[in-house]
Amino acid sequence: MVYKKIVEMIPVEKRGPLSDKLLNYLLKSKKEAKMPSSMAHCFLSQWQTGTFEDETGLAVLLEATATVELEKTTEFVEKDLQLAEVAKAIKEATE
Repeated sequence: MVYKKIVEMIPVEKRGPLSDKLLNYLLKSKKEAKMPSSMAHCFLSQWQTGTFEDETGLAVLLEATATVELEKTTEFVEKDLQLAEVAKAIKEATE
């Protein structure tokens, strides 16, 4: 899973704020039609177990959010979290 490797690049102390922001972007997005049903199912499954801060859960959340809100996701990661390499990896993963 590409996104799990990306999550491994993120310092543990920044994963909580990232998870919160990504969840906010995803829930407020008007672009939900971009998300494949299989991804939505995986996202909802992770939500039910409440595991968005572990590597697997954050990888699912990151992939879902990058699918529907790529610009917001990469901007937050690059500017707010100061993780330019992670932002670049996210962009590459969506190509």
